[in-house]
Amino acid sequence: MHRIAPFASFALLTSFAAMAQELTDPEVFPEYVAEAEAITANRRVQQAMEHIVAIEPQSREDLVELTEIPAPPFEEQARAERFAEMLRESGLTDVTIDDVGNAIGRRPGRTGNRVIAYSAHLDTVFPSDTDVTVRYDDEKMYAPGIGDNTRGLVTILGVLRAMEHAGIETEADVLFVGNVGEEGLGDLRGVKHLFRDGAEKIDTLIAVDGGESTRIVYGGVGSHRYKITFQGPGGHSWGAFGLANPHHALGRAIQIFDENAPTVTSVGEKTSYNIGRIGGGTSINSIPFESWMEVDMRSGSQDKLDDIDEVLKAAVEQALQEENAGRLDGPELTVDVDRVGTRPAAEGDSTSPVVQRAMAATLAFGVQPSLRISSTDSNLPISKGIPAVTMSRGGVSGNSHSPDEWWQNVDGHIGIQIGLVTLLAEAGLAN
Repeated sequence: MHRIAPFASFALLTSFAAMAQELTDPEVFPEYVAEAEAITANRRVQQAMEHIVAIEPQSREDLVELTEIPAPPFEEQARAERFAEMLRESGLTDVTIDDVGNAIGRRPGRTGNRVIAYSAHLDTVFPSDTDVTVRYDDEKMYAPGIGDNTRGLVTILGVLRAMEHAGIETEADVLFVGNVGEEGLGDLRGVKHLFRDGAEKIDTLIAVDGGESTRIVYGGVGSHRYKITFQGPGGHSWGAFGLANPHHALGRAIQIFDENAPTVTSVGEKTSYNIGRIGGGTSINSIPFESWMEVDMRSGSQDKLDDIDEVLKAAVEQALQEENAGRLDGPELTVDVDRVGTRPAAEGDSTSPVVQRAMAATLAFGVQPSLRISSTDSNLPISKGIPAVTMSRGGVSGNSHSPDEWWQNVDGHIGIQIGLVTLLAEAGLAN
């Protein structure tokens, strides 16, 4: 049993501005604490939680098998097919892979008057030729993508197997989902498809994507991503000297953007920008015919995100005009500004039932939760006014998005058990 207590205050001070990455002192309502405690006291739920611990060897085997199936964005098919098989092996009969590649297993509820999606993303950030062999060192498991988010898929399977083992019924239908396209240029295409206009209604999304069991994501950091390409005729560095140079224009654009961006980033809610990649050109003695960069901008405020977007576009236009004005010969440069990624910013609501249930379930296991915003699959439904939350995959992990990524089973079962209680609370534990 746990008393209701406010979270410890947490202030993130940055050189930009004060930005609440964790919500200070949210209230956990008594009715949700009581609900979580009643669920954990249920005999079948206790059997399910014991089963989560008992199947840890199988969960470990599944983690290795799925990790060693490469799954970069747009190439998740092999992993999706194996995950779909695992859903069937775990007891589901209605399992499909949809038009964009999401693996979805439906577990019917007693009434089916609501639909709750419980999901983890299939994709990793690593190219298909990456060595994803799992290795072991000091009780840690090392492999690209093993934590983010292959362990999330294992959490989904653990909850499903526990429910099947204990014969637990819910009032609502539950969709167990391995979704595509969360990482990079995948641009949330999996959840965008699930929540597209005209799709079957999903009432709540509970996503699994994160480390420590304390972490509950209740709001979304939005992002705009661009590939910007300056183009010209190109030519010999000596013989064609005087032509407008796409690299020079790109350099101007970066400088102007970097100088003007603080008008947005130095005030109000945290907003970030990054030039992640640049390219173009054919040789050291050739004027390039194109020069490109990829830009990522983020904020928890959609207004701030739109503001930094305008600063970028103005910088690109100014650079284009200045480079064209300074040329001695030849045609003007052109520029293509292509939006390659859009994640909506989404304001969180700590009083939302699914957020309250996630906090209450976490407290039920003696873990002090913290609410924060991040960039996850939950962005999309929250931005549409649909309840959503992103929760921990359990255990501890490190070096995410690097070749030395690792995961360690330090009380990993607790993350799965918290997920189970949260899902049962939201879907309605049938009597």
